[in-house]
Amino acid sequence: MGVTVDFNSLVTEERNKNTMHLDNLDTLSLVSTVQSEDFKVAQAVNESLKEISLAVDICANKLKSGGHMIYFGAGTSGRMGILDAAECPPTFGVDDVMVQAFLAGGKEAMFKAVEAAEDSLELGIKDVIQANVTGNDVVIGIASSGRTPYVVGAIKKASELGAATIGIVNNENSDLAKICEVTIVANVGPEAVTGSTRMKSASAQKMILNLLSTCTMIKLGKVYENLMVDLKPTNLKLRERAITIISMLAAVGRHDAEGALVASRNCVKTAIVMLKKKLNNKQACELLKECDGNLRKALG
Repeated sequence: MGVTVDFNSLVTEERNKNTMHLDNLDTLSLVSTVQSEDFKVAQAVNESLKEISLAVDICANKLKSGGHMIYFGAGTSGRMGILDAAECPPTFGVDDVMVQAFLAGGKEAMFKAVEAAEDSLELGIKDVIQANVTGNDVVIGIASSGRTPYVVGAIKKASELGAATIGIVNNENSDLAKICEVTIVANVGPEAVTGSTRMKSASAQKMILNLLSTCTMIKLGKVYENLMVDLKPTNLKLRERAITIISMLAAVGRHDAEGALVASRNCVKTAIVMLKKKLNNKQACELLKECDGNLRKALG
């Protein structure tokens, strides 16, 4: 009975009075009704900007000190963490361990639901130990309900190990809010389909994770102006983007930009410094190192 009462108190489990007639609508009305609920997502995230900014500062400080950002979640929430972590290396040129994600049930749960895994406090603790979490890290728990045992277990263990802790939830007064240093609450209200938190709740989580990782990386100097100057040109599209960025910032033609990219061993920042400062690869690398990798400082 205790579990039932707990879930009945969650706004994400309430019935949405605006969508009580979904099964009786024509297709256009159905799509319009569901989409009208999605408009509420951005506003809910906007109301949490103060907490998001606090979380960004925590993440940036931990990463500057050599730590890691590590997401823990179950089901859709966990998959949102994996999506965000997977995009950080190609976008910002960081290594594969700087931003990590753990999903209840392991890798298999990314493609096939392993719903029972989220109910295990022990699995969350085990995954934190497996991640070698230390006081240098920031651990981020993602759970629509704010009470998922796997995530609660992970946060509690991470806190014991001295890590900074952040919660991303969609319900007020959650269990995670009681144990996290910062809790970001995106109260999107009841889902269009009752309890289906893969909808508005997950969309809000994705928006928050976008802000968290992107703004953290900007504070680490991974973006110059609004350009991703630390991207890894690992495919044709990214290589073309890298050449375009070098060409724009160094004010040279694409041929010269591509030559600098080759000479810099595919490092966009280095190529820009080489062209702007008229340095060779070694000199440009040394200058960037002196400036902690910050292109704005290196260009003076």
